[in-house]
Amino acid sequence: MPLTPLDIHNKSFSKGFRGYDEDEVNEFLEQVMKDYELVLREKRDLEEQLITVHEKLAHFSNIEDTLNKSIIIAQEASEEVKRNAHKESKLIIKEAEKNADRIVNESLSKARRIASEIEELKKQSKVFRTRFTMLVEAQLDLIKNGDWEHLMDFNHDASEIFFKEEEE
Repeated sequence: MPLTPLDIHNKSFSKGFRGYDEDEVNEFLEQVMKDYELVLREKRDLEEQLITVHEKLAHFSNIEDTLNKSIIIAQEASEEVKRNAHKESKLIIKEAEKNADRIVNESLSKARRIASEIEELKKQSKVFRTRFTMLVEAQLDLIKNGDWEHLMDFNHDASEIFFKEEEE
């Protein structure tokens, strides 16, 4: 067990013939006691500081561990977000491509249908034109027909017919 300042203070030496000067020894012991007490106080202060430093170190080590775990979790979360965003962008692109294909196919189908209707209308207009031409030619043939001349030769007085009917 280490010496205490009190042990140094209470230490007595046996006296011998021609021994050490007691005042010098006591003065020296007094100085050793004060220095030793100072050293013990400094040691106690340093031990307290060491305990405080160890506690702070443990606290900061815990914070460091927590931060490292948080960083790892954040990195994993960001990777997951990136993966999900990449998947979602692929899905959006696929959906857009499907819609674009559908729109193009519908447009092509509509264009074909319109082209078909245009061809049908052209055929109908040719048929109409042909029929109308035939009708007009038939009417012209009727007008040019000699039967009209025969009607002009007919001399019958309409007033005679009118009077004949009244008499009857």
